[in-house]
Amino acid sequence: MATEPILSALDIAAVQRRHGLVRSGILSAYWSLTKPEVNFLIAITAAVGFWMGAPASFGHFPWISLLHTLVGTVLVASGAATLNQVIELRFDAQMRRTARRPLVSRRIEPSHALWFGVSLSVIGAIYLAVTTNALASLLSILTLLGYLFLYTPLKRKTPLCTLIGALPGATPPMIGWAAARGHLDGNAWLLFAIVFLWQFPHFMAIAWMYREDYARAGYFVLPGGKSKDGFVAWQTLLPTLALLAVAPAPAIRGEVGIVYLAGALALGSVFLHYSARFAFQMSAVSARQLLFASILYLPALFAFLALDKK
Repeated sequence: MATEPILSALDIAAVQRRHGLVRSGILSAYWSLTKPEVNFLIAITAAVGFWMGAPASFGHFPWISLLHTLVGTVLVASGAATLNQVIELRFDAQMRRTARRPLVSRRIEPSHALWFGVSLSVIGAIYLAVTTNALASLLSILTLLGYLFLYTPLKRKTPLCTLIGALPGATPPMIGWAAARGHLDGNAWLLFAIVFLWQFPHFMAIAWMYREDYARAGYFVLPGGKSKDGFVAWQTLLPTLALLAVAPAPAIRGEVGIVYLAGALALGSVFLHYSARFAFQMSAVSARQLLFASILYLPALFAFLALDKK
């Protein structure tokens, strides 16, 4: 009889631990559903857009408004990522690189993910409208709609989906700029152009690395046959060359100084090197190197931009 309370206490503790692990696993699954690694880049570009658009000096910088902008933007982006996985569930189940996603592995029910994604998107758009302005909110909504209803279905129809997808993908800095100023101008469009062009070599490396996976799931992100390598090469090289020409424009326009200009040229040259290596010698190694270079390039470029603002 003396052991019964002890066993009961141990059983209770074990149940509590299991419940804690289950709750932790569910929270982790929902967190994974929002694609936090993508949101990190989105937050950086939106923050730099706000920083460059804000007219105030550092001492009077509207930090609270920046925080509101990032919260709203990331909420909408998280909703878009979630809803994208709901739409593409049966295709993700056919790909090795997405086989462990929460919906595919059944850690989250599709109906729950649907409501989660809708809630995040609606709350984020309303949050931006209330805490910043209507233009920032409208841009976030257009980004969401373009991503879900243009880019997502086009991936199964045409390799030109990259071009369409790069449009909503380049809007986060414009959301930041709009939140800071309430309107868009030429400098905002320059930030848009930089992110727009950057996406092509970045995605071409991913598309080539997982080309068999994409083909198995019925995605036409690359053309079939002999034209595939030429398509990848041009979609990698031309945007990178254009990026090398466009990235220095903020310095030419007098928005930033010589430090940014030097950084943009140096980073662009390195990025072009890896793009050219991949374009002329497509391999798993050169694709991974280009992908890694692209992931480093954009935050580094925007760091120079933010630090050298006049």
